[in-house]
Amino acid sequence: MKSQNNTWTCYLLQCADNTLYCGITNDLDKRLAAHNAGEGAKYTRGRSPVKLVYQEFCDDKSAALKREMQIKKMPRSDKLALCGGVGAR
Repeated sequence: MKSQNNTWTCYLLQCADNTLYCGITNDLDKRLAAHNAGEGAKYTRGRSPVKLVYQEFCDDKSAALKREMQIKKMPRSDKLALCGGVGAR
């Protein structure tokens, strides 16, 4: 799905080392390319390639930030449940 610049998305990535990364963006395609090029978040550098395993559209940036914080506070098992168990070990 192509996100529009006014649509905020909260997303989960599975990194090459099988860890999960949560972030927000208003241009998901561009952000994924940045993560895989080593230009995304510091956490994902050196853990590429990354794969999108979950995305959730939010009403605005504020809602996306709140949802990101909720997801980051979840235990790994709950994050895996969001994305259908991808990356479970």
